[in-house]
Amino acid sequence: MTQPALHLSVLDQSTVSHGTPEDQAIRDTVSLAQHTEALGYSRFWIAEHHNHASIAGSSPEVLLAALAMKTERIRLGSAGVMLPHYSALHVAEQFRVLDALAPGRIDLGVGRAPGSDGRTAFALNPHNDHADNFPAQVRDLLHWVNGLEMPEGHNFRTVTAHPMSEASAPDVWMLGSSDYGAQLAAHFGLPYSFAHFITDGRGAGQALDLYRRNFKPSPFLSEPKANLCVWALAAETEAEARHWFRSRARWRIDRNRGKLGPLLAPDDLPPFSRDEEVEVENLWAQSYAGSAAQVAEKLRRLAQEQALDEIVILTWTHSREVKRRSYELLAAEFNL
Repeated sequence: MTQPALHLSVLDQSTVSHGTPEDQAIRDTVSLAQHTEALGYSRFWIAEHHNHASIAGSSPEVLLAALAMKTERIRLGSAGVMLPHYSALHVAEQFRVLDALAPGRIDLGVGRAPGSDGRTAFALNPHNDHADNFPAQVRDLLHWVNGLEMPEGHNFRTVTAHPMSEASAPDVWMLGSSDYGAQLAAHFGLPYSFAHFITDGRGAGQALDLYRRNFKPSPFLSEPKANLCVWALAAETEAEARHWFRSRARWRIDRNRGKLGPLLAPDDLPPFSRDEEVEVENLWAQSYAGSAAQVAEKLRRLAQEQALDEIVILTWTHSREVKRRSYELLAAEFNL
């Protein structure tokens, strides 16, 4: 049997590089969306984080409006909106507006995680009791986004999210890095995206299998549809990839010790201890980094193992040019 063509998409988190203003990271995201659209990528997703010294992307719905005006073909979406921070109606209205700006091109990826620490989550919404009601929030969101009538007896049965369209509606995706999101996506009949980059792949196969086995066809989707979001970095050579990889390795090691900050340039990194060098090698061994051919081979193998026809690529580098070149090299490898 012929392996189906593998579609590649992009997740960008507007990462902050040391020596560059934070607001430049937002403008770089807009530029990267235009660049990857020209290269043939299928989607461009952006994330939501708060009070995060490494990531400037705090308002995906605002940034998506800018992307809608700067692109023409590529699908645009959130990966994701952290739904417990907000009312489902407010999110539905925002994404109905986005669909009006880019009809048929909007993905609304939602997640349950705070995208921040507990204190920041409280600051965002001091009255937040949505985390325990997440399934009900998703149910209401689906009705409002798609213009469906609420169930009989629902308090908001007469409330509609505007603007409505007869032609299109945002596609709602469930995001997750555990079995919980997989089960919820299956229950509601939604497409599912597993955050491979958060767990380094742990639990991905189990979550995808759970999703596919329990999937219930819905008005939104007749068959299971899933992808993985993977951190990857392609360079002209393995040695070059190793050089740029060390910035993220330094960040990962520091993050695990509770220290967050902008990505440092490889030449400006503080020395790694002997134990840290071992950790760097372990991170490299399990990474999707290397020459373009090496990365492409790993991604194809992963897609085949997990029966996927789409992988979403997240790339962190201190250099904007190196990140853009990584996406160029992978686009060429996969004939996008």
